[in-house]
Amino acid sequence: MRECNIESNKAKCNCTYEPCSRKGICCERLRYHQNAGELPACFFPAEVERTYDRSVQRFIDIYQKRGRL
Repeated sequence: MRECNIESNKAKCNCTYEPCSRKGICCERLRYHQNAGELPACFFPAEVERTYDRSVQRFIDIYQKRGRL
C-alpha cells in the first residue's frame, strides 16, 4: 500500500472549511463526501467551493456550462 502524503496534500487542498479533520487525508475525504452524496472541495473552482454546495448536481451543472461534460 502506498504511503499517504498528508502534508503535501494539505498544501494543495483548497477546502475553506477550517474545522475539517480530514484535510490532507484524501481517502477519508472522498469517503466522507461520497457518503454525503457530495464531492470534495478539490473538484470545484474556488468561487463554488466557498459556497459549500458540493453536490454532484452542482458539479455537473458547472462543467456542463463550461463544455467539459
